[in-house]
This record gives sequence, C-alpha cells and structure tokens, in this order.
Amino acid sequence: MCGAKSKSLVFIGLLFNCLEMIFSANTAPDIPVIDQAYSKLSNSITVEWRAVPGATSYLLTAQDGDSFIETIVANSPGTVTGLKPATLYRITIRSINSGGKSQPSPFRKAKTVLAAPILSVSSPSCDSIAVSWKAVYMAAGFSVSLMRSDGLGRMVKENTTDTSLIFTSLDPGTLYTIKAYAWNVNGIPGDDFTYNQRTSPNAPADVQVTFNSGALRAVVSWMPAEGALTYSVTASSGLLKLKCNTSSASCAVPSLQCGSEYYVSVTAYNDAGSSKPTDAVSLKTIPCAPVNISIEEDESGHLLVSWSSVNFGHYYVVFVKSDDGFEVHCNTSHTQCHFQSDCGFTYFISVFAYNKAGQSPLGDVFNYTTAPCCPGDFQAVLVSSDTVHVSWAPARGAEVYETRAVGWRSTVLCNDSATACTLSALQCSTRYSIAVYSFSEARGSNMSCASKYVATAPCSPEIKNISKEAPSVISVHWQSNNEEATYIVTARGEAGFWHCTSSGNSCTLISLPCGSAFSVSAIARSPAGQSLPSYSVPLETAPCCPNDLILTQVTQSVTNISWSVGMGAQTYLTTLESPKGQAKCHTLQNYCLLGCITCSTNYTVSLKAISETGLTSSCTYQGYSSSACCPSGVKLYRLGSNGIRVYWRASDEMINYNTDLHGSKGNFTCTPSSGLSHCDITEIPCGDVYTVVVSPVTDKGLKLTFCPRKIYSVTCSGSSVGMVIYRGKSNADQHI
Repeated sequence: MCGAKSKSLVFIGLLFNCLEMIFSANTAPDIPVIDQAYSKLSNSITVEWRAVPGATSYLLTAQDGDSFIETIVANSPGTVTGLKPATLYRITIRSINSGGKSQPSPFRKAKTVLAAPILSVSSPSCDSIAVSWKAVYMAAGFSVSLMRSDGLGRMVKENTTDTSLIFTSLDPGTLYTIKAYAWNVNGIPGDDFTYNQRTSPNAPADVQVTFNSGALRAVVSWMPAEGALTYSVTASSGLLKLKCNTSSASCAVPSLQCGSEYYVSVTAYNDAGSSKPTDAVSLKTIPCAPVNISIEEDESGHLLVSWSSVNFGHYYVVFVKSDDGFEVHCNTSHTQCHFQSDCGFTYFISVFAYNKAGQSPLGDVFNYTTAPCCPGDFQAVLVSSDTVHVSWAPARGAEVYETRAVGWRSTVLCNDSATACTLSALQCSTRYSIAVYSFSEARGSNMSCASKYVATAPCSPEIKNISKEAPSVISVHWQSNNEEATYIVTARGEAGFWHCTSSGNSCTLISLPCGSAFSVSAIARSPAGQSLPSYSVPLETAPCCPNDLILTQVTQSVTNISWSVGMGAQTYLTTLESPKGQAKCHTLQNYCLLGCITCSTNYTVSLKAISETGLTSSCTYQGYSSSACCPSGVKLYRLGSNGIRVYWRASDEMINYNTDLHGSKGNFTCTPSSGLSHCDITEIPCGDVYTVVVSPVTDKGLKLTFCPRKIYSVTCSGSSVGMVIYRGKSNADQHI
C-alpha cells in the first residue's frame, strides 16, 4: 500500500515539471535594449546590447529604406555585414528562443564608414611611386602613408583631396607598404587600403663584356641592382637585336655574327618595371673568314694566294700545309701572299682574319695540287727493231704516266700507272722524240718534262731480184729504204753460210757450192740497231758436174759411160759427138750405154747435170776415141804339121793386133809386128777345135774383148795348110 503511494507521488512530480517546461517554452523572450550601434568597416555595423534571460539568439536588422539585412547572432556584440558604405541604417534587435521572437527593440541609427579607396600603384622611376584611386562616395579627403616594408626609414604620410599622389626620393628597388583611407566631413576615417609596391630597380652598374671568339658569343656581367629580379641584355647591330634574359648577374649572348659591331646594354627588371638601359658598350666581333680566295701559280714554283678584305680585319694570316705535314704561314695587312711550291704536292690553304677580338672563324679550306713532277731516271732502250722499252723512277704526285713517242709521220702513246712502258709497232728507221709526262686527276698533265731522241732500227730490206752471174756467183738486189745503213745478205743452207755486205742496194755472193739449196735473206744494220731479216728467197745453185767419168767400150758399137754422183743433180744427159754422128743418153742413173758408136772415131764427151727444178750444169770432159775396128776376113792356114798362120784384113795399117787361140789342148797367143796382117803360131796341137779372136791392141796394150770369135778345127790328117775344117758364129752374132 505504501509502495503504491510512493509511485503515485513521483509520477505527479514529473507531470508537474513537464507542464512547467511546456508553459515556459511557449513564452517569447523580452525585448532587448540597444546600448550602442557603430560602424568600423564600410560594409558592417556593430551593435551592443544587454543580454535577455531565456534568449538563445538575437536577430539584428539593418534597414535602409525598403531594404533590410538581417543577421542572427548568439550574443552581444553582433555585426550586420553586407551593408553599403557611407549609408545611414536603422538598427533593431529581437531576442529569440523556442517560444519565438520578441518584438523589435527601439531602433538606433548608425551610419557605415566610408569605403576604402582602391589604389592603383606603380613605380614610374626607380626612386618614385605613383598612387592613384577613384573618388570615394561621401569622402571629404584622403590620407595616404608610405613606409619601407622592412621597417627601415621613416613613414611618409600625405593628406589630400585629390585622387592621386606621387612619392619621390625613394630608394630604388625597395619594397614599400602603402596605406590609404578616406574621411568624411566629420573627419571620421573610412576603411583603409594597404598595398605593397616595390620601386623599379636602378640601372646595373659596372657592365663588362667579354667576347668568346670561338663560340661567337658575348658574356655580359654587371653589379647586381637592388631589388632587381631579372635582367635583360640587348646586343644591337643595325636592325638586328639579340637578347638574353637572366636572374643572375651575367648572361651569355649567343649567335653573334662575325664582322659586326654590337652595342650592348643591360636593363634591370622587377615587378614594378624596368630600369633605364645602361649606357651601351661597343663590342666589335671577330672578322668573318675571308672569301673570294683564289690560288694560282703565277710562275713555276710560286703560289699566289689572294682574297677579299673583310670588315674589322686588321691583318691576315695564311696557313699553307703540304700533304707531307710541312706547314708555313704568312702574316700580312694586304690581301695576298706569295709562297714557294714544289711539284707533286697538295697544299691545304686556309686564310684567317684577325682583330683585337681574335681570329676569324675557319672558312673554307682550299686544296691546291701542283702539277706532278717529271719522272726521273728516264731510260729509253730499243729492244727490237720496232720496239722501245721506256722506264723511269716514280714521280711525286703522279697517278698515271703518258709515254709519247713523236715521229715525223706518226705518234705513239702509252698510258699506264706503272713506271715502265713498251712502245711497239714503231716506224722503222725513224727518229722519235720520246717523253714521259706525269698526270694527276687533280691537276692534269705536266707537259714540261724533257724528251729523249731514240732512233729505231733500220727497216727490213725487200729482196727484189737474185741473178746468177756465174756458176758460183749470185747477185742479190734489194730495195733500199734506209739512210746510213749497211746491208748484210746471208745465204743459209746445209752446205753452210755465205755472206756479202753492201751499203748500196745489191751485193754478190761468191764461191757458192754447186748443187746446194739456200735461203737468202738480208738485214739492215745502223748505229740504232739491226732490222728484222727480210723475207727469205729460195736459191738453188746448179748441180755439180760429176768428178769422175769413165767410158768403157762394151762392143764395137756400144760404149758404157759411168760417172760419180753430181751434188744436186737428179738426171743426167750424156752426149758423144763426132763428125760421123751423135750418141745421147738421158738417165736417172749414174751410168748409161750409148750405141751406134763408130769404131776408130774421136768423140767429144759432154754431160749435163739437171736438178729437180730444171737447173742444168754443162760438164765437159776429155775427148773419147772409140776402139779400133775389129779386123775382118779372119782365116787360118796350116804351116807344116804343127803350125798355123792366122790371117785377117786390117782396118788400119797403123793398128797392132793380137791373136788368141783357145782350145782344149791349150791356149796360144801371137802378136805380129806392126803393120802386118797375119800371125803365125807354131807347135799347135792338131786334132782340136780352137776359138780364134783377132783383136786390135790399144795404146795402153789392152786387148779388146768384143771382136768376133772364129771356131776352127785343126786335124792331124796332113791336109794342106789353109783348109778350113769348121767355122762357127762370132760372139757378136751370138749376142745379137
């Protein structure tokens, strides 16, 4: 029971508290009272009031005619912003809580201060700052103050009713703080405006220009200017301007042109502007490389180098370097230089101009190649009748050599890179002027080389005719087409060599052997040499006559002739001739039988040896007498019982005869006395058959063997002498 009562009392208490809270929350707070309202800024008014119990916030209202601006703040003081400068506002305040808003407080009037002047600031010079602004509404005047931002120095303050002001005698390149505000007729200041402005820098001092001739650029340096942030260097030459910007105290101006004069100035810059340019410093660059360079050999061994003058060129230096590394130079204030030169060199030539700034850039490097040297140790040797071998030592600078042989009718050329040349097919018996000229592609030929005279060998003679003056004498004729030449004719054969010499157009070969074949040629010889041999002409001498000729009478009317072989003879024609007649024989052999020979007759003997080609040698020999005629009418007569007389008719009483009897019982011979025509043989056996031959006896005592033979039978019956038992045929008949 007691517990239930306690719970009821708690509930009632809570309910009472809730009702109290609801009643108090629904009641608006009291009206605030404004203590003061004032403006410190041109766009706001600050209000001060006493706090209202139960108020959680406050509503400030600034009313200007029909327009108003409200702002809720938490407590006093509170500021209404967004207002117009120099404007009178009615200010009210209302307290606020959850129960609502109170009624507006009684208004207070408050006027916003003047707006700050909006400054436009510049530094027209390094020691001044110009300040200007637009007119400020309701402003009666303005106050502008200036002071170094670093606090050094004094502050300068100026009051003015104008809208611009210039501060002078300032420090160059120095940052200044500028504050300005307007005031109204009551002297109440408005908003202030603060601006930091730096004076423009002073021109840099101690400008130095250093020229780099190799890079064609100038390095410009100076003493830093106070307050300068950047610098600009200007190099002017006529209409050409080159610039260089930097934040340091030096700058390089590139790409300068040679042979020009530049005026260099430096200007300092900062955010306020630029300084005046420094006084221009004159810079003369190096001269340009000389142009129109010409190189010529004004005379042998001398080079003349000339060129055109260049701007700002005080003097010139010419460098001449040969391809063997040797270098010479020439200093001159003129526009040409002379140099000694040698043949066969390539010279590299460069010309530089100089002034105080230095050496001109390297221009074109010219090369000039002198004519190649003439070959040395020049030799020209005749190696054959129409060929000259030419050799020489290498010539400096020569790439190819031209060997030229000039005769009165022709010119022979030989081009080669070797140091020897063979000139062939030259005209015989001609005096040539031979020279070797050196040649280079860069310079051409050196045509000043000395020549040598070389005479070629005589022309080959042409044999026109060979005539036979005698069996062993031959005349050779040729066409002479050389001057001062000696001709040598040679006959060559198996038998050997025969020569003859002449300075004319013929000579005679003597003592040529018979029966021989020769090849005849001729050469011409002179101090220059020996010609080629002429074409050979065949020569055949007549056959040799046989040395030995033998005549042998075979029969009374037939004679055998034999002879030794005649050199070169192929056939032989033998002739026996007498007033009674002629006998001939033509044969390939070395013997011949001649018939129809008359006995006891004197013959002339001749023989012709005939060669294969028909050459004939007529050979004569000692006369030939045919043998005596054989006797006729041979008969045998008995002389007693044992004797025989042989009887014949003699053909000539002056001939001696010889009688031969041949039988089985013995052989018998008898020779009668001269002039007799019979011969007696005693003591001959009878009863036998005898062959009887009566033959003439030659002067040499030889008996002829071809007379007829008679066969007789000698009986022992005692018949009378001369009785012929039997007579047979002669051998001649038998042969026939």
